[in-house]
Amino acid sequence: MFPEGGRPAEILLARERIAERVEELAGGLTSDYLKRPEPPVFVGVLRGAAIFLADLVRAASIDIVTDFISISSYDASEGQSGIVRIVKDLDLDVSGRDVVVVEDIVDTGLTLNYLRNALEQRQPASLRVVALMDKAARRIAPVPIEYVGFEVPDLFVVGYGLDFQGRYRNLPDVLAVHDLARLINDPGLLQQGHLKPNVRC
Repeated sequence: MFPEGGRPAEILLARERIAERVEELAGGLTSDYLKRPEPPVFVGVLRGAAIFLADLVRAASIDIVTDFISISSYDASEGQSGIVRIVKDLDLDVSGRDVVVVEDIVDTGLTLNYLRNALEQRQPASLRVVALMDKAARRIAPVPIEYVGFEVPDLFVVGYGLDFQGRYRNLPDVLAVHDLARLINDPGLLQQGHLKPNVRC
């Protein structure tokens, strides 16, 4: 059982539903890239998208090349909120290649907008984005997302690659955190008890 005060989090996306949706997304991507002259380059955005990327490429029935990129936002306290930089760049030259950016979650759109613009400058043959989750309620910068797994409400989420202070990426479900203050005070809180799905989410 969770400590006194109610459940701090509930399952928003159960592992079974995630697996089903990943299969569906992989099927759509397979169909779209099946007859392309070269394998598409799936670019995982570190670190959150690593698990989603791994499941997605294994579910797809086409040849795929993978690479990774890492983006970091400047500290908002420096007055540069929304400004980002590439921390780890691609190892591959993607000019003339079909590129699929794999994101765990898109909220404000600022980081993804920057990333799309940066990759477009490298002149890929095509550029599309697949995101496991879209938190459109927080959108600031309009940005196209060609493949979306789930529309999610404006809640803090962890699990299936998303973390809190480095924890919980390995959880197989996506949890919606309802009491962030308690989690901040006790970062190990979500390891306690048994979560049940919250179908209202």
